[in-house]
Amino acid sequence: MDGAMATLFRTLSPIPFSCCAPIRPSILTRVATQSSSSIAVSPLPHSSKPPQEKKVLVPIGMGTEEIEAVILVNVLRQAGAQVTLASVEKELEVPCYSGTRLIADACISKCADQMYDLVALPGGMPGSVRLRDCKALQKITTRQAEDNRLYGAISTAPAVVLVAWGLHESKKITCHPAFKDKLPTFWQVQENVQVSEAMTTSRGPGTTIQFALSFVEQLFGLTIAQEIGNSLLMQIKGGRRRVKEFNEINWSCDHTPQVLLPVANGSEEIEVVMLADILRRARVNVVVVSVEKRRQIVGSKKIKIIADQCISDASKSTYDLIILPGGVDGAERLSKSRILMKLLKEHTEAGKVYGGTQSSVVILEKKGLLKGKVATTDPSTKDQLRGLVDEAEVIIDGNLITGKGLGTVIDLSLAIVRKLFGLERTRCLAEGLVYDYK
Repeated sequence: MDGAMATLFRTLSPIPFSCCAPIRPSILTRVATQSSSSIAVSPLPHSSKPPQEKKVLVPIGMGTEEIEAVILVNVLRQAGAQVTLASVEKELEVPCYSGTRLIADACISKCADQMYDLVALPGGMPGSVRLRDCKALQKITTRQAEDNRLYGAISTAPAVVLVAWGLHESKKITCHPAFKDKLPTFWQVQENVQVSEAMTTSRGPGTTIQFALSFVEQLFGLTIAQEIGNSLLMQIKGGRRRVKEFNEINWSCDHTPQVLLPVANGSEEIEVVMLADILRRARVNVVVVSVEKRRQIVGSKKIKIIADQCISDASKSTYDLIILPGGVDGAERLSKSRILMKLLKEHTEAGKVYGGTQSSVVILEKKGLLKGKVATTDPSTKDQLRGLVDEAEVIIDGNLITGKGLGTVIDLSLAIVRKLFGLERTRCLAEGLVYDYK
């Protein structure tokens, strides 16, 4: 085992997994199972030396899994890569698997003559089929493999795309459990992340941060991967809870739950997309609402998302839950929306469920919406909360739910699902995400 890499994934991953067979010993041989050890959460230090810029291609098509696409772009851009989100469709606007609409940076035809350090394929159906049938993308990825440059795929894409193109041959490979029968039996492994020479594969939305961090380590080195992992809050202390609840009340309702998810320029894309995707999988009606002058917003890592509505239209409806995503600039812009703040105040006064993640929890504090409540937030802003509880990644207090954000948003999303629908549906949903839910 490469001890340094094993240490990275033991300390950074909240999802227990073990990975891999003999591959490129200088990069990664296998990833060990989760340890109960802990390291302090810290953002990327200002003194970090900027890594050498690498060019990365992340293609998307109609039905691409948005969690996977957005995490790949977000994490690799945070590491310093020049990432192109490319559409294999005729238009730059791409409707994804759970309804999120992303705006690509370029059409795939504009990328055909470019050389990339990494080509990373997100999964999702029919998104993987759209990628498989794109001749330009096949040519780019095949050339990548022939030149022994990094390429990879996650979820359905290893089975649907890489196998169809013959880029998996003589390499150990993994994919989403529902598609494992499409992999060659001899080379198939059941690891969350599998690195085999230049090819890396992974299993699903719940393993995407691990997948992305493996690319960061391969492109930029272990130190950068550790820093990124820490900034994503990808570690838990020994014995630490994922969710802790105070003053338990019933959240279930006799109709399809209506959730308002407001967004702004600078909102944290991982949080927006993960909340919307997971809640929609649970059959919640999620309305993503822009507080800007138009529906399109640009997230913290410059990913463009088209909201379902503008706040002026959305404010005419009522909701069972309002949840604010983080992102320092985005949270500040949310707080300046008079319409949203009025709606949120009326919502909380009616005793309805509300909450936030990361820096948006501080906004709730400043607006007086945490009085008499306990909450949690990102470690960098916890000193700004009077009712801070730091015993879990997600804190529920009656009709309030708060979380640290980023890598822990999957726990917050599943906590909402459990409160609305119960344990059985939550476990089923987590299984589809390939997430170790407890």
